[in-house]
Formats: sequence, C-alpha cells, structure tokens
Amino acid sequence: MFPLVSHIEFSVGADLALAVLLGLGFGYCLERAGFGSARKLTAVFYLFDMSVVKVMFTAIVTAMVGLFVLSAIGLLDLSGLYLEPTSYAAQLLGGLVFGAGFIIGGYCPGTSIAAMATGKKDGAAFALGMLGGVMAYAEFTPGLDAWIKATSQGELTLPSLTGISMGWWTLVFVAFLLAAARGMDWLQHRFSYLKPAAV
Repeated sequence: MFPLVSHIEFSVGADLALAVLLGLGFGYCLERAGFGSARKLTAVFYLFDMSVVKVMFTAIVTAMVGLFVLSAIGLLDLSGLYLEPTSYAAQLLGGLVFGAGFIIGGYCPGTSIAAMATGKKDGAAFALGMLGGVMAYAEFTPGLDAWIKATSQGELTLPSLTGISMGWWTLVFVAFLLAAARGMDWLQHRFSYLKPAAV
C-alpha cells in the first residue's frame, strides 16, 4: 500500500538519491516543454500562450484523479500523505510575493534551475536571487515562522471543509479543466496578435 514511507523506512542516502532522480526528471520535462524560457513562461500574462497554465493544471488534475483512483481501490492511504498546514494570511502573502517574482523575473523556482542547467544567464541570476531570499528569510525573519504557526488552521481539504466527497470534487475539477482548456484556447486565439515572432 502507498505511500511507501508508511511502512518502509528509507535511509537518508536513499531519500537524497530519490530526490536527485526526481529533480533531474522534473527538470528534464520542464526544459523539453519549453519552460526553461522566460519568454515562454511570461507569455501567459499576455494571454497569447497559455501552455504553462494548461500543463500545470492538467498535472494537478491528473494527480488528483490518480490519488482518488488509487485510494478507491485500496492501494493508497490518503491519511499517510503529508499536507502543508493551511494559513490563509501567510499563503496569501506568499502567493503575492511569488507572483510578483514570477512576473518580474520571468521564472518560478523550478524553471529557474532548469534554465540555469541549460546555461541561461537570466535563469542563473534568478536562482541566485531566490537562494539569497531563502537565506535572508532564515536569518532575518525568525518571528515570521511564529506568526505562520499562530495563524495556522491545520490541514484543510475541500472534502473536510465542505462535506462533499473527494470523488465529487475530482469530477468537478475534471469538468473545470475541460472548460478551462476551451477558454484558454479562445484567449490564445483572441490575443495571438501580441505574440512576438521569436516566441
């Protein structure tokens, strides 16, 4: 039964090796999809190329369907999965900072590393800035962790908040994905005149 960590204790070396393999695979997929390019990533904000949103939302819904199916057939214990505790204020603030960084720098953390790995100087600059931000957070904002913990509501999920089962939520997200894909195709067509020849 999954997750494996619920009944198999991996060594630190095995954990790190798995992390490196997964990271390399994820980075390879990002680069192959064109997400190592700041032009490709920021195109979504101009609405003429919604590839980033399509890929990420499809990945989220695919994972959701997979988790539901594995849980339904008894191969996955959902209670064994780690959920980041919900803190609305902290996550709203973090989302705004993340979004501003994405718009200004043209990368998110994962894509900046993928860009850096292929020799892109802007990706390297963004990754170094991200590392600097992480270090500054660790060194100069010890009170922020206390605030986040104090405002935490614990592990919240849509089923626990609404009383609606995961199966129904999965169907809702699949339907929303199909509708959103059509909407994004319309946006791409509507704003295609903004697309530079080089993108």
